[in-house]
Amino acid sequence: METNANARGSSFSLVKKEYLIPFILVTSLFFMWGFARSILDVLNKHFQEDYGVSIGQSALIQATTYIGYFLMAIPAGLFINRWGYRKGVVLGLLFFGIGSMLFIPSEQMMSFNSFLVSLFVIGCGLVVLETAANPYVTELGSRETAASRLNLSQSFNGLGCILGPAIVGGLLFTSDGEEAVPVAVPYAAMGVVVLLAALVFCKVQLPEINKTPETTSGKEERSGAIMKRLIKSKGFMLGLFALFCYEIAEISINSFFINYVTDDGWMSARTASFVLAFGGLGLFMTCRVIGSWIMSKVAAEKVLLFCSVMTVVGASLIVANIGAVSKAGLFACYAFEAIMFPTIFSICIRGLGTSTKIASSFLMMTPLGGAVGTLSMGFLADMTSMSTAFLIPVAGYAVVLLYSYMVVQKRI
Repeated sequence: METNANARGSSFSLVKKEYLIPFILVTSLFFMWGFARSILDVLNKHFQEDYGVSIGQSALIQATTYIGYFLMAIPAGLFINRWGYRKGVVLGLLFFGIGSMLFIPSEQMMSFNSFLVSLFVIGCGLVVLETAANPYVTELGSRETAASRLNLSQSFNGLGCILGPAIVGGLLFTSDGEEAVPVAVPYAAMGVVVLLAALVFCKVQLPEINKTPETTSGKEERSGAIMKRLIKSKGFMLGLFALFCYEIAEISINSFFINYVTDDGWMSARTASFVLAFGGLGLFMTCRVIGSWIMSKVAAEKVLLFCSVMTVVGASLIVANIGAVSKAGLFACYAFEAIMFPTIFSICIRGLGTSTKIASSFLMMTPLGGAVGTLSMGFLADMTSMSTAFLIPVAGYAVVLLYSYMVVQKRI
């Protein structure tokens, strides 16, 4: 263990020199999908106010997007396995850009369902991008620093998450007497940027990293054989389930942050969108950067275990509904969940070699947990209260806690 810690701290650089430019380019994608996903948390309250939908109905915004993740994840993995990372990135950006531009006709029709279709297309694009980018970043350096490297890239995802609610929330939620900007405007602008990025990635070359020493011998496996082996792997499947439960917690908390902090008149929806951006998601990004540094010194599994304990405590305080202490619990969740996704992801694909692309596609089905979490939390809030609905995130974090304990104890 001491040898590994020393290696982690000195012998291995975070990114191999020859892969620095690809690392920077691919990391920019993390910012893009962070921006897009965080806007969803603003749309919930926006559609409740402008279209008169209930809290439970507004959860369809996340549900529709993450159903796109679920349905497109395996095809994305197969496409990337066949055509490579660069073409996967371009395909994802095209879906993302087209879905964003579809907000223009959706705005003209003033139909909530047509917006959901647009979000589904965006979800399909985002899952292709994440299926390509997450495993690619883990391969751009040593195995020992994979979790730290992915956390660093995911930090830029956090930056996108901060700017999304701040910019779009400021446009959609206005002060008295001001006219709100149509929701199609920020989405159309985002679509233009994304389609330009697709053009850039059509021109650049990303080195393909397909094999590791453990997998260079023998014939290349068919995708079906890889899938069967992954499904039979206890460690991989438990990690897959833990990631699914993490998504239940993380996405549902983001989705109803504004509802929670405005429920008792603590702040307005406009103020809440800025607090979500710079308070919750800003804390999330900062702690992800700190976590990346800590995991260059301390085993990722141990950091994950500690953080999972703290998120269970934080979410439980919200359910207890004890004023300022519960509000502090909400922000504790943002701080300690920050490292969870990239850390669980990197543990799951560790040492998979040529199975990595297909494994990534399985893992990128897990945002479906966001659909499960937001729908469950939304309807529970309609039937009880917003604070009681946080029982859903408590359950999700508890599963991550159990998984991280099993990993530290080397039971999987």
